[in-house]
Amino acid sequence: MVIQKIFNNNSILALDSNKHEVVVMGRGIGFKKNVGDNIDLEKVEKTFILKEKAASEKFKMLLDDMPKEIIYVCYDIIEYAKNILDVEISEYIYVTLTDHISNTIKLYKEGFNINNPIIWEIKKFYPKEFKIGLKALDFIEDEVGVKLPEDEAANIALHLVNAQVNNSFKEVGDITKQTKMINDILNIVRYTYNIKLDEDSLSYDRFITHLRFFFKRLNKKNHNKEEKSDNNEDFLLKQVKEKYADAYKCMLKIEDYLDKELDDEEKLYLTVHIQRITMK
Repeated sequence: MVIQKIFNNNSILALDSNKHEVVVMGRGIGFKKNVGDNIDLEKVEKTFILKEKAASEKFKMLLDDMPKEIIYVCYDIIEYAKNILDVEISEYIYVTLTDHISNTIKLYKEGFNINNPIIWEIKKFYPKEFKIGLKALDFIEDEVGVKLPEDEAANIALHLVNAQVNNSFKEVGDITKQTKMINDILNIVRYTYNIKLDEDSLSYDRFITHLRFFFKRLNKKNHNKEEKSDNNEDFLLKQVKEKYADAYKCMLKIEDYLDKELDDEEKLYLTVHIQRITMK
């Protein structure tokens, strides 16, 4: 690999044998080196190959003044998350998560501790991502020597949720909004039936999963023409309305909360899920 740019003693931009740009990091890898020199492969510790041009350019900007240990720990967190989640992750996570963790550590050292007001909802609705966030705190403590609070695990979880390629929500703020809406809907069910929901039940897990995909479908329908419900859905909805009258009324409250007219398909499935989750 041939050096194209030296960011600092520990990170450089290079061209690999296929003429692709790669960011290479290692202790002293850029020390006393010049553009055009070959890389000492024995010093290579981390290699970043970002195919998305925008992500690559912003990541290179971070390297100008980002401590090596921050880059390293974020790389390890992301690779760990990829293995656990087994989903496609946007390359932008290398930029967004690295920048976030760097700023968080800086604020923490200055005495600022920013709480996450929806940490409990994140634990419930994104358990895999939250567990990765907790593991990330261990990585950070080992690499950087800073023990961040549990709230930061929730923040990291939101970044991971946001970075999943098939996620229709494109900003962490939208994920936070979605999480709040799910919790609001659960509260509508709780207060309507005056019951405590069994959060360990399979019905509860199914309802949460349905709501997460429900919001994705709503988001998609907002950008496409509304499809009319077929006669079969209309027939089934009438049956469900009669059989599960209380669940149907609860669904109407959720529809009012969303301030959006749902189609028969969504009304049908929401009603059925409400019926299941409230059965004793």
